[in-house]
Amino acid sequence: MPRVALLSNPRSTGNRSLLPRVRSFCAQNSDIFHYEVEDISQIGEAMRTIARVQPKVLVINGGDGTVQTALTEIYHGGHFGDSPPPVAVLPNGKTNLIALDLGAVGDPLRALERVMELARDGLDDHIVVRELISLSNGDAGTRPVLGMFLGGAGLADSILFCRNKVYPLGLPNGFSHVLTALAVMLSLIFGIRAAFLPPRPSPVKVSLLRQGQLQGRFSLLIVTTLERLLLGSSTGSSAGGNKARDGMLKLMLVDHRPFSLIRAIAAGVFGSLGKRRMSGVHLERGDEIRIEGQRPSVILDGEIFRASEGRPIVLTPTAPVPFLRLAA
Repeated sequence: MPRVALLSNPRSTGNRSLLPRVRSFCAQNSDIFHYEVEDISQIGEAMRTIARVQPKVLVINGGDGTVQTALTEIYHGGHFGDSPPPVAVLPNGKTNLIALDLGAVGDPLRALERVMELARDGLDDHIVVRELISLSNGDAGTRPVLGMFLGGAGLADSILFCRNKVYPLGLPNGFSHVLTALAVMLSLIFGIRAAFLPPRPSPVKVSLLRQGQLQGRFSLLIVTTLERLLLGSSTGSSAGGNKARDGMLKLMLVDHRPFSLIRAIAAGVFGSLGKRRMSGVHLERGDEIRIEGQRPSVILDGEIFRASEGRPIVLTPTAPVPFLRLAA
């Protein structure tokens, strides 16, 4: 019986060059059950089939949308009963935040080989649990979408700017992200408004159950359950806060001012984020977060969602889900 199930989406950008290598690797390893979908709408059927195999580990090989849909289906689909296998994510997306948090960096094939080693030698020391973000419009009858990293306000605008204006230039991902960051700082510091720069973020109101609300224009709006972000920085916590008491969703808001953004970035790079209070940088935890405004957009693991008039975006944490951490 296969120890590892691998779910691949051939349509994801990273798989255009990677998938032939993945197929060759799987053909040489009988311990892998490889399931390819032609569209993310087929992931539900994929999970039903994979559940029959009863793998020790489920590996996701695809972009942000593939990971998000797979996590939603694992949690809500009930295909694995009360004991879903731990999930590993290959570093195959544009930003790889989930893979980074789980210690999967570099060559995706090397990460897959590492998963195989752990499946043979024992998983217990490498299983970690993470809550997922459940996104809905607050209606009890709707099926929430699940993910692990949400960006809003100026961050969502910057991600869309990078996706629509910079990626089409065909530049390497890392250089595209640096170019986007420079465009954001140019717009913020000098107040320049132009079609080739990210727009000024719209006002939003962010409410936390029991903790009050914050309102204004923000360069960064982040909600996550991850432990690490880009540049290896920790997500931190509210200064002096207690994780269990304050909630599982980590919120970071940075005022739309140059020094506030520079302060937050520097604190993240040097590992001091959340260790002390900083002007213009708001770090909180909560178990329910509401985002509303003039049709604000948020991006959850690469997918865009918009609030409608009178229906805010509502975020809550799920119960813990097992993941496989590849780093020692």
